[in-house]
Amino acid sequence: MQSMLLGMIEPCSARLQQTLRGGSHPYLPFPLFQLNRGLTSPKPISLLSPINTSSSSPNQRNRHNQHLLQKEAMVALLVATTSDPASINPANALLAMPGWQTGPHFQDDMKSFVNEGLRVLLHGKSIVVEDDLDKRWEEVTGEAVDEVIFFSKHTAVSNKPALTVHPIGVPHLREGDVPPQGGRPGWAALPNPRIGPWLRLLKNIAQAHNLIPEFEITLEATHHGPLTNKPTMFLEIGSTEDYWKRQDAAQVMAQLVWEGLGLGGGTDVGNWSRENDKKKVLLGIGGGHYAPRHMDVVLKEDVWVGHLLSGYSLPMEDPNQSKGENNVEIGGTWRESIKAAYEATKSAFPGGEILAHLDHKSFKGWQKNAITGFLAEQNIKIGKPNNFY
Repeated sequence: MQSMLLGMIEPCSARLQQTLRGGSHPYLPFPLFQLNRGLTSPKPISLLSPINTSSSSPNQRNRHNQHLLQKEAMVALLVATTSDPASINPANALLAMPGWQTGPHFQDDMKSFVNEGLRVLLHGKSIVVEDDLDKRWEEVTGEAVDEVIFFSKHTAVSNKPALTVHPIGVPHLREGDVPPQGGRPGWAALPNPRIGPWLRLLKNIAQAHNLIPEFEITLEATHHGPLTNKPTMFLEIGSTEDYWKRQDAAQVMAQLVWEGLGLGGGTDVGNWSRENDKKKVLLGIGGGHYAPRHMDVVLKEDVWVGHLLSGYSLPMEDPNQSKGENNVEIGGTWRESIKAAYEATKSAFPGGEILAHLDHKSFKGWQKNAITGFLAEQNIKIGKPNNFY
């Protein structure tokens, strides 16, 4: 049995394969084990008192788990889809860690699991099509959702392996546009304040698991849906199917959530309400999709990060293309995009000082002048790298 299970996980490292011990669980493709950084002899674990979902009604299951739901006033919702190996594999790795119980019935095509203040929700659809899961969870369970995290795959033309973190939204689209990957035109989700601290934690965990330099650890610019109402971020594995299926990458992403949320008795990482003594928050404007200029700042300790608007999220119409007319206004949705990203970032960081960080080299002169002028009109301060430390 052991050899068969190990054979199912071909990309898995030898060290990881050695940790596959212990019992099994009907929702997990491999035996349960406890994974901790630096742990040399993993301890088998089992889920705590799972309820018999085959013989109980939805109402009975909800009542059975009500005591769990009352332990935390605010909960985090983590969403994964079984249709994507880069989503379900990290979720399964996380569910293999201690303390999980079957969660309340949410809807017939979804499963839920609870552990301290985290709720894992599994469905079988595209990760970007299920809108308002946080709002719907609150309506069904009565719990207040504090933040939303998605596991997903990342694709790139380069096909390079990567582990990424990013906020979501499509603030640059016009009303009437059809978002290609979910969301609503002109909308920017509240960025999860953990994005900056978790990017740095992800780099440390990936380094400890020898995924660096093979995998690039990076932010991505704001893009795609689904619609959410609470601070949100995506955690992604890229960039091809071979990497989406990598169990070592899945373990790193699971460990990021485990440590980042302080499960198992730890202290969570990136808690704005507790750690906001340095209140400056970076709003990235300009540059490419992977925001290298902004990354240089965010990788420093104690830097908070909100939305990141790459050049393609700042559509600007060149006034020189207007057949010689003078004083032509620069068209495009760049103003709306900046304003939506700023307002969402401000709402996600109450009391914070939002500073726009510009990738100056990515703009033409007329673009930079227009953007800096608009920022001044909106009373949005511009920060240089040293202003964030």
